[in-house]
Formats: sequence, C-alpha cells, structure tokens
Amino acid sequence: MDGDDEAGFEVDPDSFERFSQKDDIYSRSFWDPTVHSAKSDTFYETYRKPLKHYRDVDGFTQNDYSVRNASWYVSDIFAERFEGDDRREGFLDAFTVFRAEASEKRAIPSSAEMTVEIKRVAKAFGADLVGVTGFDERWVYTHKYSAKTKSAKPVDLPEGLNNVIVIATSMDHDLIQTVPSALSGTATGLGYARDTVTVLSLGQYIRNLGYRAVESLNDTALAVPYAIQAGLGEYGRHGILITKEFGPRIRLGKIFTDLPLDHDAPRTFGVKKFCDQCQRCSNACPAKAIPFGEPSTRVHNRSNLVGVRKWSVDAEKCFGFWVGQNSDCSICIRVCPYNKDFSKWWNRVGRWLAGTWLRTLMLKLDVSAGFGTRKSARWWWAGGSGSAD
Repeated sequence: MDGDDEAGFEVDPDSFERFSQKDDIYSRSFWDPTVHSAKSDTFYETYRKPLKHYRDVDGFTQNDYSVRNASWYVSDIFAERFEGDDRREGFLDAFTVFRAEASEKRAIPSSAEMTVEIKRVAKAFGADLVGVTGFDERWVYTHKYSAKTKSAKPVDLPEGLNNVIVIATSMDHDLIQTVPSALSGTATGLGYARDTVTVLSLGQYIRNLGYRAVESLNDTALAVPYAIQAGLGEYGRHGILITKEFGPRIRLGKIFTDLPLDHDAPRTFGVKKFCDQCQRCSNACPAKAIPFGEPSTRVHNRSNLVGVRKWSVDAEKCFGFWVGQNSDCSICIRVCPYNKDFSKWWNRVGRWLAGTWLRTLMLKLDVSAGFGTRKSARWWWAGGSGSAD
C-alpha cells in the first residue's frame, strides 16, 4: 500500500489478515481456556476490590494498590457505565457519551488551517502529542469482543470518517521507574484517565463544529499503526510506539472524523537501527516474551498480527507474568534507552547519538550510567526524583 515504506511497515498483501479484538490477550483471558484461569480472574479483581491480604513487599503494600486502583477510577466509570448494554466504552467499544453535533457546519477556511487548530485544541485538552492520518481499514478490527457473551460482535464504526486524529499522553517517569510494582500501575491508570478526558473533549469540539467524531482508546482499531502513520513515532523491539519526545512512555487515543484535515507524514529518528542493536528489553523481560532477532512474520499465537514483518511479542508469556505479580508490567518501558526526561540536555545528546553510527557508544554509556535501573516504591513515596536523596 502507498506509504507503507515511509511508515516502516512490511505488510504482505497475500498473507495479511485483519485482526479481531476477540483475539487480543485481554479478551482471551476471559474466554480462552489456554489463557483464562482463576488467577487471571483474581488479577482483574485486584484493580477494583481490596485484597484479602497484602504483601509486606516494596511496591505491593495496601498503599501501593490503593493509589494504583484510584488512578483507574475515571476510565472505569466510562467503561462500566453501559455494561448492562454490553458495552465497555474505551476498551471494547467506542465512546457514546456526547452531546449532539451542531446542525450547521462551520465553514472551514482550509484543511491546513483546521489541522493547526485541532492540534492546538487537543493540546489544550491534555494531549502531549497529536498527529493526523487517513483512514486505513487494515488496522480496524474485523470484530469487537462482547464481554457479556464472550463472543465476537460487529464493529459499528460509521462510514465516511476518512481522517484519524491520534493523540498521545505521557506517563509519569518516576512511577515507571518503580516497575515492577503495583504502584507503577498508577502510571498506566492515569494515562487512560488523561486519554479519556482528552479524546472526549476533542470529539465534542469537533461535533460542536458540525462534524462527526468517534472517540476511541483501545477499542475499534489498532492504535500503534495509526500513530506511526500519523507521525508520532516509530515501532520498537518491545512492540510499543517509541516517540521522540517521551520514548515508549505514552498512552494512545484516536478519533475518527469527517472534519477536513491535512495528514502528517511518518517520521523517523533512528529507532529501527538502534533497536536492531539494542536488546535491553529482551534481556530484561522476565517472561522472555520479547524477541532477540530481526523483525519477522513469526506468529507466536492468535494474539499476533498475521502477514506483517515486525517484532512481535509473545502476549501469552507477557500476560502470564502480569497475572503472577497481580499488576501490569512495564519493565520493557523502564529499561528502554529512549525512556528519558528529554528536558535535560544530556538526554537529548544521548537520543541524538542513538540515531547515529555512535549508537554503540550511547548504549554502553546508558548501561554504565545506570539508566533503567529499578527504583523502590519507597523512593517514589519519599518524593522520587524531586527528593533530597
């Protein structure tokens, strides 16, 4: 397809298969006996109910679980609002909490000016990064997943929404430094909360202009390919989008719309060549779920895309570790050399080195300087990077 080379995609049109959300690892953990277990049920329950017993282990105390679960409260409100109607909005279904669009469309001076405006508004509503790309059916799910019936259900995305706005919000750097821990899951929960507020507000702004908008987080379509096409970053060895501004420490949201907009071009800054050489995420993954070799079309299980040459994570191994520790894991994000505070000049120098033939030197310096080393939860509670110690 036109633009695939620019985006770094290697899609075989003869073998490619669109993905059904029923086959993602989280959906499978409810219906597939090879993934679902009493332990996975307990894993999900720990996000909403107090534990019967808390461990006296750094990062897994009652205080740690309490702040993590509180961070999920906002996105959970929307996800649980219409569960009786078999909708988990933001995760399995697009959002439907909105006011009607204006009956009269605002006259748009030009798609270029509208694109500048939409990005300004998106950032005012909380987005750290914003990009625009065209609708690409390949990344839209063939089916959604019904949590009620544990089966596939149709995707209800309206036709004619030819533009996709992709937003990224950064996750807290200090919290990610405490991975693995229940506390570190707070960064993920807050990311979803920020995404929810941003896409709902931005979508309503579009409707106020008289145009259609469908706000989406994990539902409806794969976010990473759209984000790459929208120029937000590159694909990393760990299967996560790596942005120039925040590395892999981001959450993604998207809005499908018919608002006239110009498309951004994919951008590269050396991630592919660096990931070819760097294997820190692969080495650090306790489940050994991240590949060491070259990108390939290998399919570990039904939770992988078919017909796309890329680094594919074994989601079954990854999720198994999550269940075992009763919290989501972001070790691959913590150890990634792109996971830095780029407001500091020396980290920007390191990022520049990573995109040059001096990437080997950068990697050695990164390791010797101790970047990516786990910090204790006690360190975060004492003030983290802002503390005296």
